[in-house]
Amino acid sequence: MRKFIIGALFLGCVAVTPTYSQKKTNSLPEFQIKKADTEAHMRFLAADELLGRRTGEQGNLVAARYIAEQFRKLGVVPVPGNAETNNATYFQRVPFEKMSSNGVGVITADAEIMKSGEDWILMSGGPLEVTTPIVYASFGLEDAAKNLDDYKGLDVKGKVVLVESGTTETQTPREIINTSNEKRKIAMDKGAIAVIELFNAPIPWNIVVKNFATEKLSLLEGDSAAKTIPHAWVNGKEAKYARALRAVKEVEFKTEGRKSQIVRSYNVAGYIPGTDPKLKEEYVLLSAHYDHIGIGKQGGQPYTPEDSIFNGARDNAFGTVALLTAAEALAKNPPKRSVVIVALTGEEIGLLGSKYYAAHPLLPLNKCIFNINSDGAGYNDTTIVSVMGLDRTGARAEIETACKAFGLGIFADPSPEQGLFDRSDNVNFAKEGIPAPTFTPGFKDFNADIMKNYHQVSDNPETIDFNYLLKFSQAYTYATRLIADRKVAPQWSAGDKYEAAGKKLYGK
Repeated sequence: MRKFIIGALFLGCVAVTPTYSQKKTNSLPEFQIKKADTEAHMRFLAADELLGRRTGEQGNLVAARYIAEQFRKLGVVPVPGNAETNNATYFQRVPFEKMSSNGVGVITADAEIMKSGEDWILMSGGPLEVTTPIVYASFGLEDAAKNLDDYKGLDVKGKVVLVESGTTETQTPREIINTSNEKRKIAMDKGAIAVIELFNAPIPWNIVVKNFATEKLSLLEGDSAAKTIPHAWVNGKEAKYARALRAVKEVEFKTEGRKSQIVRSYNVAGYIPGTDPKLKEEYVLLSAHYDHIGIGKQGGQPYTPEDSIFNGARDNAFGTVALLTAAEALAKNPPKRSVVIVALTGEEIGLLGSKYYAAHPLLPLNKCIFNINSDGAGYNDTTIVSVMGLDRTGARAEIETACKAFGLGIFADPSPEQGLFDRSDNVNFAKEGIPAPTFTPGFKDFNADIMKNYHQVSDNPETIDFNYLLKFSQAYTYATRLIADRKVAPQWSAGDKYEAAGKKLYGK
């Protein structure tokens, strides 16, 4: 049975993979890319002068400008229909709200005094100083379809609402984050003046404080910050605080609030029209995030006065160089289908650039047959490329052929327990139904060797293997060409959790 399956897969690959003579293949532009070019891109994008490319800051804007001007130089054009201030542009504006770090404050419930930044953190909202009734509203959610109404019979107008984190089904960090904004909006719509949420995810409280009490960026819907109310996460695992808040009738809530301002960042998007009269109406989407985590305390990791810049060579100047390599080669010799190339901002703060793009695509998503994302934390094997979703997204043959052409093997889905497929920008396209693997520098285990440079000040260009960077970028480009030239578009593997979304997107 196994031999039959392998044979069938082989025949299927032969049927869909374009055939190129060796002479013709070696004449393709991706085979002519010079190491000096990929090295120069890396040395610029991960230079100290870009100050860690933090979203919304000057170094991030410089990186965006560099990518855009490379597109212009290479003959990649703006995506048709993308216009800002009535001019065709490579930039897609992504609006963010920037909130200051957690300020001073106190919540008092009878004898229990909880200090801001230690026992609780303010997630949003301006200054407040009140002593007012507190109303317990279970999980603070409403859902008519599920006959759920945690506010039934409650009057919260002018009061503080106390809610549990997450839902009755789960207390995962992702679920808590996803529902937290919804809970605040519901409470605000019902007239509450503040929300206190008992945070109970199975992660240490000091990690929560470290990640959420600092300055943060969030996507902004529209051109102005939405009205909000103070919303505190209290350490719900500290039983005395949870008991006190559930028992008291009145609470003192003092906070200086978190100041907010609107900042802009940009996805940088380019377009290469295909050559086939029919297939060019479809396109392959290439993506990689170009942002990183900034300098000093912004990085959240150790640094010294001598080196406080988190350059992000591996994460993710590496993937951005692959994008620019694809831009150069595919513009010189376009494939049959069109190619959209998007350098994404905001990945480090929650995959927000790709989330925004998926919600505001520059071309219809149902015309996108495939996304190849490139991202990575590090590498320790320069003989391979690691691919998240290799056997889920229908293009193993093309990716394997492309890597082999440059002397590289492939390794599918290292460290599956880490759920890496769902931890990069590709997941926002996968959710829409687009087959979307991530093309990652080589590793087989997410271990200490990989982590030694991940989000560290040591992740700078001098530590990069530039021969490997070249081969990686060439393989990424050639894989794009082979997929874009396929007669039949790749599809999700049967039974994949994103297969239904794909059928809905493509009407199959």
